[in-house]
Amino acid sequence: MVPKPGGEWSSVLSHLALGVVSLHAAVSSVQCTNGHLMCAGCFIHLLADARLKEEQATCPNCRCEISKSLCCRNLAVEKAVSELPSECGFCLRQFPRSLLERHQKEECQDRVTQCKYKRIGCPWHGPFHELTVHEAACAHPTKTGNELMEILDEMDQSHRKEMQLYNSIFSLLSFEKIGYTEVQFRPYRTDDFITRLYYETPRFTVLNQTWVLKARVNDSERNPNLSCKRTLSFQLLLKSKVTAPLECSFLLLKGPYDDVRISPVIYHFVFTNESNETDYVPLPIIDSVECNKLLAAKNINLRLFLFQIQK
Repeated sequence: MVPKPGGEWSSVLSHLALGVVSLHAAVSSVQCTNGHLMCAGCFIHLLADARLKEEQATCPNCRCEISKSLCCRNLAVEKAVSELPSECGFCLRQFPRSLLERHQKEECQDRVTQCKYKRIGCPWHGPFHELTVHEAACAHPTKTGNELMEILDEMDQSHRKEMQLYNSIFSLLSFEKIGYTEVQFRPYRTDDFITRLYYETPRFTVLNQTWVLKARVNDSERNPNLSCKRTLSFQLLLKSKVTAPLECSFLLLKGPYDDVRISPVIYHFVFTNESNETDYVPLPIIDSVECNKLLAAKNINLRLFLFQIQK
């Protein structure tokens, strides 16, 4: 059957261009060695799932092996997809994908926006075309000084927590003994009947001591590949002997060549010969998508900072 002119041609082209495993109409596309397409997000998800199941990732269409080294982007398809119509999530009108982001952020009259008085506590969220009417009737500009002070105090508490974190980091940077190193987590499997994925770094030296880092997925959940939510937690181990308790603060950040988003969190522990490993603590990744990026990689490359606390 020959498609009718107009929208049906776009529908057929969209179906062909977006591939068989696209969870959404993404502009970035990857192809296997046989030319089958998948969106970049689904490609990362396939690699992460294969790592968790200890399997070779395969193309869901032809089952050939896929990896970051075997697959490549298809620029022609990406260009075609960028011109295909896509529906605005607010007004439901159709736009070329290359224009959709600007429309949703700046032009759509139904896009969700906030009251200009949000800085003094107005919680209103609504469509842009209702903004003028709301702001004309908003009660927050007429609140008394005491009422506004209560609202601002609540808002300040959230800001204060952020400032405490950064002030703590700046304080640590003034310590006499500071060390940092790039660490590479390599994947391994436990010896259990049902093996579990874990990560471990080679031994490394910081602050004249020998250390190892370990990491696990979803706190060693039995089948993390069945979970939509993915997390990583890590543990710092002191491998060398110490003559006195070694009190340290430490944090993990993304490495210089990775694009994963990690929020800084400072952890604290006193290492001794009898207590030489921390509990597993969360690696503060933004969300499961960022976690999948790490799991899809051959190795996880991060940067560790250690600060020795001296009495």
